[in-house]
Amino acid sequence: MRKAALHNLGCKVNAYETEAMQQLLEEAGYEIVPFNQAADVYIINTCSVTNIADRKSRQMLHRAKKLNPSAVVVAAGCYVQSAGEELKKDGAVDLIIGNNKKAELPQMLEEYFSCGNGKMERVIEIGKTREYEKLSIRKIADHTRAFIKVQDGCNQFCSYCIIPYTRGRVRSRMPEEVWEEIRQLSQAGYQEVVLTGIHLSSYGLDLEEEKTGLLELIEGVHGIQGIERIRLGSLEPRIITEEFAKALSQLPKFCPHFHLSLQSGCDETLKRMKRRYTTEEYLEGCRILRKYFENPAITTDVIVGFPGETEEEFEITKKFLEKVHFYEMHVFKYSKREGTRAASMENQIPEQVKNVRSGVLLELEQKMSLEYRKSFIGKKETILLEEPFQWNGVTYMLGHTREYVKVAAPCGSDAKGTMITGVLTEMLNDEIVLCSVENEGRRK
Repeated sequence: MRKAALHNLGCKVNAYETEAMQQLLEEAGYEIVPFNQAADVYIINTCSVTNIADRKSRQMLHRAKKLNPSAVVVAAGCYVQSAGEELKKDGAVDLIIGNNKKAELPQMLEEYFSCGNGKMERVIEIGKTREYEKLSIRKIADHTRAFIKVQDGCNQFCSYCIIPYTRGRVRSRMPEEVWEEIRQLSQAGYQEVVLTGIHLSSYGLDLEEEKTGLLELIEGVHGIQGIERIRLGSLEPRIITEEFAKALSQLPKFCPHFHLSLQSGCDETLKRMKRRYTTEEYLEGCRILRKYFENPAITTDVIVGFPGETEEEFEITKKFLEKVHFYEMHVFKYSKREGTRAASMENQIPEQVKNVRSGVLLELEQKMSLEYRKSFIGKKETILLEEPFQWNGVTYMLGHTREYVKVAAPCGSDAKGTMITGVLTEMLNDEIVLCSVENEGRRK
């Protein structure tokens, strides 16, 4: 029996595809081993979102070859799409598999072992395909929450982003396939699902005959027995309308946790980024969410030091972030990505300035995040318990509320996968709220 090891880089979509490739290899008779062990095949599902991600992808490919020089090293995914010519010359790489070809991994390996020599590749012009690659999972490493890929590609072409070039145009998975996969995962014991995609808000735009958008997809998931919680990946602000928010608020299984991509709180910066909304539209989306949900979790991404960002623009962004008052913010220092418009823009910001601005926003993030968590103290919440955790010599079970607030409950490790209710009593530390258990709920 041949041994295979997989390593994932990048986003939740990549993680889903890595799980799917692993299960395909298991079905083909491979034994899956940890990446740092000797294996016959190493698969690296690469990322290319930044130049740093490119470098990490190259490093992992070379590390795999060092682990076992006679092993077959497979480069898969986004870095393949952006740097295919480089990989053809890279002696550490044996198989090159682009996006929309990952399902063919077992067949490619079979062909490679049959031939016994030469580099092989399967890469398509990703921007020209309208086909959604059929990959699915039946289990996942985390036995309480399953990420489900429902969409691929992006049509936005923001000035800093390479993703439309590595992932292609918007392609949606057929709703029946999504619902069937979730039914199977529910039967396997999963209670919570997270619908994710490269540009999730675009789900269904290419399904003209189906007339199924993201809302209809969610409503279908809501009807699946055994699923107790539904979460969403990152959304674009303009999808938040009165109709959308009101409909979601009427679905008891839907979790009021919204990751609304912002990137900048300054309209002039947003224009240079080629983002398709204004700060006023973004703020209106937040107002609508807070109208239909009590204290919803609103999280976001912010880029500091984008080309041309003046001190005044940065201050405008900071004030806007304070005005929205997010639960969590992912703060990124702008990283030049070759092949994008922003890489050649004038007035690139020095790294030391980015560092200072990033530090300011990270401090603001910690303050707002703690305030949001504290707002739940004294409230009764439902928590899905996920993993054991020790603090000051005491063992707890960690879990999350519907708003994705992390909670510690005084339960044994056998309570994993159990839904409990209890009152949140105090902060255990800055990131975790302590819960007094009111009842043990139920387990799938």
